[in-house]
Amino acid sequence: MAIAKASKAMRFFFFNTAMIILIGIWLTGFDRVHWFLYTVPVFNLFAAAFGICPGLIMTQKIFGRD
Repeated sequence: MAIAKASKAMRFFFFNTAMIILIGIWLTGFDRVHWFLYTVPVFNLFAAAFGICPGLIMTQKIFGRD
């Protein structure tokens, strides 16, 4: 099974989304937000950096490849 690779456009989207969330956390205060809020930007930055998106892999397993 080949690993689902995210396109450049998807990687850019993941990066932008992570940055917007992190800016929101920064404006709120790093000590005031719950630790769970950091998980989404971490996964998005991982997907942007390596092009491997766990959500895309699971979607392809459920619905099949196009």
